[in-house]
Amino acid sequence: MTAPALSQQTATRDRGVAAIIKNAVVSALLALVLFSLMIGIRTETGPSGQLTYWTRFGELAAVVGAVFIGSIIVETIKRWTGPVGSVELPDTVRRAFAMLGRLLIPALLIFALLVPVIFYNQRYLLDLAILVLTYVMLGWGLNVVVGLAGLLDLGYVAFYAVGAYSYALLAQSGLPFPYFIETYPYVAIDFLQLGSWAFWALLPVSGLLAAFWGVLLGFPVLRLRGDYLAIVTLAFGEIIRLVILNWQDLTGGPNGISGIPRPTVFGIPLTRGDDGFAALIGVPFSPTHRLVFLFYIILALALLTNWVTIRLRRLPIGRAWEAMREDEVACRALGINITTTKLSAFAIGAMFGGFAGAFFATRQGFISPESFTFQESALVLAIVVLGGMGSQLGVALAAIAMIGGFELFRGLDQFRMLVFGGVMVLLMIWRPRGLVSHRAPTVFLQKPTEISSSLVKEGRG
Repeated sequence: MTAPALSQQTATRDRGVAAIIKNAVVSALLALVLFSLMIGIRTETGPSGQLTYWTRFGELAAVVGAVFIGSIIVETIKRWTGPVGSVELPDTVRRAFAMLGRLLIPALLIFALLVPVIFYNQRYLLDLAILVLTYVMLGWGLNVVVGLAGLLDLGYVAFYAVGAYSYALLAQSGLPFPYFIETYPYVAIDFLQLGSWAFWALLPVSGLLAAFWGVLLGFPVLRLRGDYLAIVTLAFGEIIRLVILNWQDLTGGPNGISGIPRPTVFGIPLTRGDDGFAALIGVPFSPTHRLVFLFYIILALALLTNWVTIRLRRLPIGRAWEAMREDEVACRALGINITTTKLSAFAIGAMFGGFAGAFFATRQGFISPESFTFQESALVLAIVVLGGMGSQLGVALAAIAMIGGFELFRGLDQFRMLVFGGVMVLLMIWRPRGLVSHRAPTVFLQKPTEISSSLVKEGRG
């Protein structure tokens, strides 16, 4: 290699290192602002009802340091695996990152599987972990619509509500089963009582019904984009909520629906009786068994959502979503069916929301319209934007930070939305693509390639 080429390569590497350090410093400052009140200050109600607080600067420094180091690792991996123009790393660093990349996902998965074992006696943390995983699943579902297809959806909570109410109503009334009769009107409907199998039978039904409503929403917004699409989806979410609120004969109105059946271990109830799961395996009954079971259910649903999304991104439909996100006009000019692409994105995203809604209903045992307000849509959308639209890892980290952080910050409820708004503004200024931005296309050139002039002349391609 000649001296000028070596000098140019060294200068490019130095600029890349400076950019990585700059991004890491910005991420650490954002983490300091975000977590200063969430983790740095702990509040509780005192014995006489007053608010008491104490500082935890050591934990705050550890979190900020972890964000700084994590940002360096993520940025380096992105530049290493990115498209044309990425920074060439030394072989030792490449091998080290390759090993870390192979170990990171199994390590996170093993930790997630061991959470109920580690925190078995801490019910609050188990409940919080289930809540975080629910929002991770919602974030991944909305990521299909917003992050991959580029369709701004402000009414995602509507599909969450459709899934929850579909499960609650069908579990209590039974699954409709039409059959033919000899007399007018020649068709009658019987309701199949699913008993202890209600959750497992109605979980896919709830997802399919939510997907159906996703397609219904997709048709009127086929020609809309940007702000107009956001307004229509926002209206759709409010319409669903108002219908639930006012259709009292069916949904119970503001009183909601109670007594929703709990999930069973494939027909075996998690109860104290002799027919319960604890008696069957010969261990003392504990209410924590149900929490552990719920945790593994939502973990499995979230992993299924992630796996399906990753697989779809590698299929033609996933690449059509990315093409539509980057430039809808160019996508249409290339012959991609925009109608099918948009409807599939809405349907699949809504289906995952329906799954999460069914799980929410069976976990709570009670649902009401207050659980499906616009604030929920805004929260899920904020998770996607904060984590990085299109990034599965970023959405998961944002859900952990926002849902877990909000719970830690619950004592100062009147200030947390103020802090959240300020952080979002700073994030849009310094990192408009999220904490872990990953909008690189699935397919890209690994190195500069010259294209023959005969392939780009007018009338070709």
